[in-house]
Amino acid sequence: MTLGKLSGISAIVDVETRSISAENPTGEPGQGGRRTEGTGAKAARDLGQGWKVSPSIEIGPGETATLADIAGAGCITHIWLTTHVDHWRRLVLRGFWDGDQAPAIETPVGDFFCSGWGRFAQVSSLPVAVNPNGGFNCYWEMPFQSQATLTLENTHDEPVVVYFQVDYWLGDVPEESAYLHAQWRRSNPLPSKTVHSLLDGVEGPGHYVGTYLAWGVNSSGWWGEGEVKFYLDGDDEFPTICGTGTEDYFGGAWNFDVPHLGGYTEFSTPYLGMPQVIRPDGQYASQQRFGMYRFHLPDPIRFREKLRVDVQALGWRSGGRYLPLQDDIASTAFFYSTRTSTARPEAPTHDVMEIC
Repeated sequence: MTLGKLSGISAIVDVETRSISAENPTGEPGQGGRRTEGTGAKAARDLGQGWKVSPSIEIGPGETATLADIAGAGCITHIWLTTHVDHWRRLVLRGFWDGDQAPAIETPVGDFFCSGWGRFAQVSSLPVAVNPNGGFNCYWEMPFQSQATLTLENTHDEPVVVYFQVDYWLGDVPEESAYLHAQWRRSNPLPSKTVHSLLDGVEGPGHYVGTYLAWGVNSSGWWGEGEVKFYLDGDDEFPTICGTGTEDYFGGAWNFDVPHLGGYTEFSTPYLGMPQVIRPDGQYASQQRFGMYRFHLPDPIRFREKLRVDVQALGWRSGGRYLPLQDDIASTAFFYSTRTSTARPEAPTHDVMEIC
């Protein structure tokens, strides 16, 4: 559908490229840079129209702004967005496909871009890149047949300024194309001897393509023994796919601990990584915080009828026994489904999105 690899970049495709930003909120041809009012009007007062008059938008307290409302068939190929770090969990990103009233994407904006803890960390993956200082980039393929709508809700009690650009093309989309979904859930704290649900109530056909975890450890010692489990189609009590540990699922090993590098070691690769480790300082950041992602691009997990995904929070106790943990776990699950929306938990609210 899109030309995401160099082997196909030379092909001529019968589509129309468009881009939406505060400078061209409709994406229409020849309408960029024509604004006469906006957040940059004062800075451009000596230059006038065409000189960065409207580089961003302001979203009032409790308000929802429409970033993009696209009619017709096409595909969103890239989203760039930035805002102050304080707002990364105060802003809720939602995506709606083909006129459905229920969102397929519903997650705090920071978590959607693998940045759940309100502190910058470089992310260098294929579908998500986060660059200094807080430049959010998304390359998830987002096809639609008749309409695509992206909104941003400000749950804060003060105005928020957001810079953004949504790049897309208009043209025929194959009928078998699935819709991107992203669901956010948080357990804070996770009840003892229970599992954190990444995804539930999803009906197929479809395929699971990614996990981001913002993991806050509420105890001392190693925390990543828990298995990630995928319950496919007819699975009930036991899953079809069962991993060997949390750090193993994210492509690491042996506690992410490289002794000569000082212990926990950050890494960011095209498909998986742990780009963020927030270490205690003995006073305010009293507990460790981690950000981890795994994107199943070469290895999507396909299901025909239904899918459920969960992860255990498991550490060690004396005597070499497992210790169920009560950690703070926030997850964003990415998947494609033929449905425009799916069953999902309660929408993110200000209370559950507080970072601390």
